[in-house]
Amino acid sequence: QVQLVESGGGLVQPGGSLRLSCVASGVTLSSTTIHWFRQAPGQEREGISCSSSNSIFTRYATSVAGRFTISRDNAKNTVYLQMSNLKPEDTATYYCAANHLDDFCQANRTSHWDAWGQGTLVTVAS
Repeated sequence: QVQLVESGGGLVQPGGSLRLSCVASGVTLSSTTIHWFRQAPGQEREGISCSSSNSIFTRYATSVAGRFTISRDNAKNTVYLQMSNLKPEDTATYYCAANHLDDFCQANRTSHWDAWGQGTLVTVAS
């Protein structure tokens, strides 16, 4: 059974940085595509980044491109999301999700997912 655990969220000032981690168990990370989503109160869950299982594809939503960087350490079964130049509108609960069928980072929130993490809260405020 695939399980994902996010960590690294917290309170940060505008312009600051955070690194989120998504640790996978019950799966070989190198065979699984990992997406990061976020959901702000009252809003739909938004896909913001993806790292494909073959490490060929990475994708970013327009809202985070140039500020966020996704990376993976397959030996540690961990995917990271480095977030820089954070803005108040980045405030949300951040989730990682696994999809072993999505070789090209094309899945969306309505696709089949092997697992979701429980989420980690990021608050950007001064």
